[in-house]
Amino acid sequence: MEHIKISTNLGEIVGNVRPNCYEFLGIKYGNAKRFEYSTLVDKFDGIYDATKNGKTCVQKRQFYPHYENKERLFFYNEFRKDIVFSYSEDCLNLNIYTPKKKGKYPVIVFIHGGGFDSGSIYESNVDGDCYGKRDVIYVSIEYRVGIFGYLTNEQLNKEQGFDGNYGLDDQYKAILWVKKHIKDFNGDPDNITLMGQSAGAISIQYLCLSEKCKGLFKKAIMMSGAGKFPNFALPRPCEETREYWDEVIKLAGCKDIHELQKVDHQTLFNAIEHQRITRKDNTYHNMPVIDHNYITDSIANMIQNPLPDIRYMIGFTNNDMYALIMASIGMDYANKNKGYVYYFDINAKGDKNKAFHSSDLHYVTETLNKSWRPYDKNDYKTASLMVDYIANFAKNGDPNDVGLPKWEIKKNQAMIFSSKGNYMGRPSKFRLLINTIFGGIK
Repeated sequence: MEHIKISTNLGEIVGNVRPNCYEFLGIKYGNAKRFEYSTLVDKFDGIYDATKNGKTCVQKRQFYPHYENKERLFFYNEFRKDIVFSYSEDCLNLNIYTPKKKGKYPVIVFIHGGGFDSGSIYESNVDGDCYGKRDVIYVSIEYRVGIFGYLTNEQLNKEQGFDGNYGLDDQYKAILWVKKHIKDFNGDPDNITLMGQSAGAISIQYLCLSEKCKGLFKKAIMMSGAGKFPNFALPRPCEETREYWDEVIKLAGCKDIHELQKVDHQTLFNAIEHQRITRKDNTYHNMPVIDHNYITDSIANMIQNPLPDIRYMIGFTNNDMYALIMASIGMDYANKNKGYVYYFDINAKGDKNKAFHSSDLHYVTETLNKSWRPYDKNDYKTASLMVDYIANFAKNGDPNDVGLPKWEIKKNQAMIFSSKGNYMGRPSKFRLLINTIFGGIK
């Protein structure tokens, strides 16, 4: 592959030449020790090699893949099969895909999903070449997940001032880094759009409510994760989650958090696996908390006053996770904040899983060719249309352009992407209800 070298304020960096962009992989944006908040990288040591994939946060699937679980195996086959990941706690890196021509381009910062305890920007659906073609910079960020991203502990709170939300802090720091340095890659630091799916979208929703993020970005695209979730799935006060992690400390054979900071990964994940088997509340301890820093109050209260002047694009699929709930809360947030809404109603080819949670991911990066599914020319046409809309939205907050179907902001209506065409309309509540009851991964 041909390479490109550029000079930045951090030093010289070497990347790859792609068909429609220059690609810089694995750029280190932060440093962090285990269970500590990160600090930004402001200088490269020598010429930075950004030609190869960076590190992915150490996570449960590295030690306990659970492929006997049909859902875990399903998503492995969908996005990770045959990809070799390099896992490390030193994982705070990002990828930049920038147009080849000189300019001042709008910037998309993509935050991956994975239930807050897994995921990576090196999965098959994360690629920004198609945005370079449309004069948009695409940045994807790694952040800490699972125990490394969301452990809470009273002693750490006393020492650091806060505890928990290390992963959310990583995302915030990555956005700060982009705002500070993207000009070196022909980006406009005053025209940043956050984009995320599932846990990435939920993270963006929380960032859109946090005063710390005021002025950092102007637009937000939330795929399957916008709005106020039911109470059982909302962040809890950090004080209420510490007991779970205190139990992990004991299971790992440690007397305190500082000993846990030193134990090996296998010991850590053995303790977490014990929790997974014996408790039913694991999900709600591996996610953001009310930390009195980023999340300062209940989401029910904070969501009444999101940051001002942010434009929104919100999407959901016909067989999304809790499909009717996901659609309802996303639509409600869009109605209240004048957001553009899309409803992805294209059943995935090759099995009976319909438009499953994450089925739109390969479309919004035009990476259908990286999937095993037998996509046809209509799928590729829809993918191109979706990327056109997103690129336009990143440029000026409006997805519309000459020659594209008109996308309007209308109460309870969405741009419907379907096998029958793309048009404005009301998502089918009946289909969403049926898929909520009988859906899921087959």
